[in-house]
Amino acid sequence: MRMTVLILAAALPAFAQSARGPIIDVHVHSRLPEQFAGGAPPNPATGLPGKAGTADELLRQTIAAMKKYGIVKGIVSSGFKPLESIAPWLDAAPGLFIGSCGIATNGMENGPAVETVRSEIAAHRIAVLGEIGAQWAGINPADERLEPYFALAEELDIPVGIHTGLGEPGAPLHGNPNFRAALGNPMLLEPVLIRHPKLRLYLMHAGWPFLEETKAILHVYPQVYVDVAVINWAIPRPEFHEYLRALIRAGFEQRIMFGSDQMFWPEAIGMAVEGVDSASFLTRSQKRDIFYNNAARFFRLQ
Repeated sequence: MRMTVLILAAALPAFAQSARGPIIDVHVHSRLPEQFAGGAPPNPATGLPGKAGTADELLRQTIAAMKKYGIVKGIVSSGFKPLESIAPWLDAAPGLFIGSCGIATNGMENGPAVETVRSEIAAHRIAVLGEIGAQWAGINPADERLEPYFALAEELDIPVGIHTGLGEPGAPLHGNPNFRAALGNPMLLEPVLIRHPKLRLYLMHAGWPFLEETKAILHVYPQVYVDVAVINWAIPRPEFHEYLRALIRAGFEQRIMFGSDQMFWPEAIGMAVEGVDSASFLTRSQKRDIFYNNAARFFRLQ
């Protein structure tokens, strides 16, 4: 594994040669122009306006940030018009992004039909399902309405990313009335994992703050990985580091993947990288696993 990564790194373009080595960001979001109609929301960590004021600026600045920090691949998705939203990103930087299809982020009625998803996979326009935003739609992730998507992913051996854990403060009271904190508990996914034993699933946001439940799922179901997107920059750093340390201490260092959850704020990419890189308890080898090796294995990018 280590030798494979070194060989791949040697063949990467110059921008990928950073002190940290190449990075895979498993959690990036695209946007369409109409999503900037009211202006971009402030960065939740800094409270400052986002640096991108349009969808085109967000795309350009995201690519620039990825190059700056040595991110050589990004899994890009959107919950808003998911297939339409990711197309400009795939076209703008061929080979940099892998398309992922959002499901249930704004309710089941707004997502693509299963057969449409199958066609998009067959056409190699998407290779991942996610973000599955059942929690935002007020849907239990084991709900039968999601079952056809999980079945399709298992059938075609397509990895699935699902939102777990947190939402922004006040989410159900301000703009997301169906969001429920309890629906982010990773334990709710156990029926899905039993029905689909070959499903490659990753828990977005690493299930925070459901630490014990996340560890239980990871222990019992070795096909499950996690990403640390958004918790590596939007919650207090000591809390993130303690959560990450607990997952490492529990033996899951080879199933933790880097993600930024870049939404409207390209500057979040650097903040996310620094959030992991500043964890002094991580060895160099553990950082390489989180930044690259684990995602390369999970998404079969070697």
